[in-house]
Amino acid sequence: MTVKNKTAKRGKRKIVAVSGGWDPIHIGHVRLINAAKRLGDTLVVILNNDNWLMQKKGFVFMSETDRKEILESLAAVDTVVITSHKKNDPDRSVCRELLKLRPHIFANGGDRNLVDSKKKSSSLNSEAVLCERLGIKVVFNVGKGGKLRSSTELVSRFKKESKHGTIPFS
Repeated sequence: MTVKNKTAKRGKRKIVAVSGGWDPIHIGHVRLINAAKRLGDTLVVILNNDNWLMQKKGFVFMSETDRKEILESLAAVDTVVITSHKKNDPDRSVCRELLKLRPHIFANGGDRNLVDSKKKSSSLNSEAVLCERLGIKVVFNVGKGGKLRSSTELVSRFKKESKHGTIPFS
């Protein structure tokens, strides 16, 4: 994995990483990204690939290449790294990417918290353990308002409403 930063290299500047499926991206994601950028100098977005989404949700709404391009267009984003999850990968965490990137901070939005990080069944648990071992600071509830939207709920609502001829965007 090669990380091409728009602004900085690790060492002198603080690198912040965030991760997610971003499928589709919504206001909660934008707030997380903007707030995470303010925590450091370089923001790396870890993008869960299509294999990860298929395993979690059973569908991909937007391809990983489309999601990557959208994320890269955001001013706060310095680089996007797509995860290397294989089909039916037993490891649904982003530990491999964190191990390679070694950011200073791993920022998490309102849908992930300290309680989740303590649950052995949560992928956040293995990420938190790795971060502690590597000296990466883990921050929760980054962005305004906690969990504002759910990508899965937005897609479900879209599917339901489109059957009735109305498309909800609010």
